[in-house]
Amino acid sequence: MVCKGSLSRRMGERTVRRLSRLSRAGAAAVAVVAGLSLSATGVAAAAPASSPAAVRTITGTFNDGATYEIQVPGHWNGTLFLYSHGYVTPGSANPATDAGDPVTGGWLLGHGYALAGSSYASTGWAIQQALTDQIHTINVFDRRIGTPLQTIAWGHSLGGIITAGLIQDYPGRFSAALPMCGVLSGGVATWNTALDGEFAFQQLIDPSGGLQLVNITDPTSNLEAAEAAASTAQGTAQGQARLALVAALGDTPGWFTPLSPEPAANDYAAQEANQYLWASEVTFPFVFDLRAELEARAGGNVSWDTGVNFVSQLRKSADFSEVVHLYQAAGLSLSADLKTLNHATRISADPSAVAYLVKYISFNGQISVPVLTPYLSGLWLALVTPTSFEIGRHLIEGLKNPTVVRDRTALNVFPIRPMGIREAIQRAIAETKGSRPL
Repeated sequence: MVCKGSLSRRMGERTVRRLSRLSRAGAAAVAVVAGLSLSATGVAAAAPASSPAAVRTITGTFNDGATYEIQVPGHWNGTLFLYSHGYVTPGSANPATDAGDPVTGGWLLGHGYALAGSSYASTGWAIQQALTDQIHTINVFDRRIGTPLQTIAWGHSLGGIITAGLIQDYPGRFSAALPMCGVLSGGVATWNTALDGEFAFQQLIDPSGGLQLVNITDPTSNLEAAEAAASTAQGTAQGQARLALVAALGDTPGWFTPLSPEPAANDYAAQEANQYLWASEVTFPFVFDLRAELEARAGGNVSWDTGVNFVSQLRKSADFSEVVHLYQAAGLSLSADLKTLNHATRISADPSAVAYLVKYISFNGQISVPVLTPYLSGLWLALVTPTSFEIGRHLIEGLKNPTVVRDRTALNVFPIRPMGIREAIQRAIAETKGSRPL
């Protein structure tokens, strides 16, 4: 059952506000994509910003209860931006939204772009409702305004995964997409990764506290218990080391908000403090409370950790060095804790619930419309990985060439040994561990 307790709602609203502030760091990218859309169609630069009175606004309600909002400037240039909003906590207000923030929305309208978006028929992990309601919104636009020359999907956070889902399920309706701060590993991978961290937290920090990792029946109490255990752990060096391990299993960044200074690459204590903020402000409300809302939708537990090798998972983490350092500083045995995790009783998923999450939504990699650009992707890569922008830009630009080399002449010409993509990426990351994003 979805929790409607005051603490859950308050924590959820704070989480959504925090996610919104973080995701808006990429709002300027919308202007870049907007500029590209003009040049791609040969449309001249839009006229100066129009007055608010020149914007036509259309609102309404679908049969499923979702509301929608459409805004069209008087000098519409033929391009529609369809916005998908982020996660809305059950019990919170859920109005239709057609832009990530008023500044970006105002800029787009002032430069000739139309905006549209819906509330979705429900709150929570509402991907099932969002996909259809967003398409219905485009259909209304087509009937009331006319078919756009271009339709660009964009969204933040949960809206990012919805944006990606729209271009996968309805590729013919979109010209491009801009998912920002999106959950782009897909639903199954996202919640499985979350379970790895939950499992480590329960086993190493609160083994006897009665935490419910899945099939959560009392979300409010579950979150309270997890937060209390985390707060206690954060007060000791041993607890901080184990919290760092929990964070590493989800590759949680060691920098929480750009409003504070970025910790130095070797300032592991500061990185762990930032990860604790991630846990308390974002991760824990979702995994120990709001997971229950998804389970109610899916009809059971959507996640599993059977077969997971926690030693291998940690070694793949960008936070591996941090964990090793903090464990050594705390006088703890990392190998012993990893052994505990690997020998603990595992959690299995409900197949029908997993099937729901696969449908809403997991990705098949078949992208038929432009998504962001190599340049902007390089900027994002530099923000969330140790790889510098310059390296990331060239790596991503290389992905646009679907070339398979079958001629083996190069083996005789160049004194190098070819390697697979996994090894290449691992070596690239290892060699740039100490670099700072530009």
